[in-house]
Amino acid sequence: MNAPFLPVRQTVRLVELSADSAAECGRIAAFLADHPQAVPFHRPEWLLAVAEGTGNAALALVAEARGQLAAYLPLSEVHSPVFGRMLASTGFAVGGGLLLADGADPAPVFAAAEELAQRRSCPALELRGGVLPAPGAGWRVKADAHAGFVAPLAPDDEAQLLAIPRKQRAEVRKGLERDFTVTTGTAPRDRAAHYAVYAESVRNLGTPVFPRALFDAVLDRFGADADILTVSHGAEPVASVLSLYHSGAVMPYWGGGTRAARALRANDRMYFELMRHARRRGCTAFDFGRSKTGSGAYHFKRNWGFAAEPLAYAAWTAPGCTPRDADPTSAKHHALIAAWQRLPLGLANRLGPLIARGLG
Repeated sequence: MNAPFLPVRQTVRLVELSADSAAECGRIAAFLADHPQAVPFHRPEWLLAVAEGTGNAALALVAEARGQLAAYLPLSEVHSPVFGRMLASTGFAVGGGLLLADGADPAPVFAAAEELAQRRSCPALELRGGVLPAPGAGWRVKADAHAGFVAPLAPDDEAQLLAIPRKQRAEVRKGLERDFTVTTGTAPRDRAAHYAVYAESVRNLGTPVFPRALFDAVLDRFGADADILTVSHGAEPVASVLSLYHSGAVMPYWGGGTRAARALRANDRMYFELMRHARRRGCTAFDFGRSKTGSGAYHFKRNWGFAAEPLAYAAWTAPGCTPRDADPTSAKHHALIAAWQRLPLGLANRLGPLIARGLG
């Protein structure tokens, strides 16, 4: 007579990532290397860069069974005097969430995340990807607020141009006709040009700029898996993007342009040049990242021929607490955004990092 089947027992524990946790980071990296749903924001390098660049702690919940990782939930503990405290998976990112090995049970990890949030005085949890819908009372799932945009890279420049719808292709061709200088790298001059362009771009959108230390930490920790591409008009950088490379895909993550960029078609040139650059690096996919459904960025990416794929986010609020609202499109923030857009750039760049390090 066969013995009855006994389910494999999972144990969940907290890992506090730091420069001294190389062995833990190595185990997590090996788990991610074989996981088809892993994104750059699951990587320990991202969590550690966020901690180094913003001061928000890098944490992870791991479930183990028979000595092997069965589940992994990366977390950033985000502190904001404006928006309160939360655990985000993952902080300052558009991806993350729970990753499971085959047959693993998500319920104990979610329960541990709720307990951890309350123990660390964080009344909110956000999961930006991974296992959904999230189980249990107090969780809510939004599947209509954001969309992702991913498409394969074409084999050559002409095929890439033809993959772009006619109207947008004409804009790209105008950008290609301009006498721009295009540079790539991670040297101090690349970083300075990118931060100057990006800071102006987000000020114009009414958003505080992140600390420059965050960009530097991501570039340093990702090494060859991150770089900056900058488009200059004469001696003046007018468009720049910091991109991440993961599993054969390039993701233009922090990008923007100056006020002059639009008339010059510098942003159009920038993204086409990044497609060229990524192809030379051996990438096969272009991940345009997420955008708010119906936003200007959402329509811009669709104009490039990318299909919108709805993204589901899960959020948990501790019992008796008000759901966190840091959504820049929320009606309560409209006046603040309008005021920020009118700030002198120098003042916005001094105040922005103090606020943005808590946005998560």
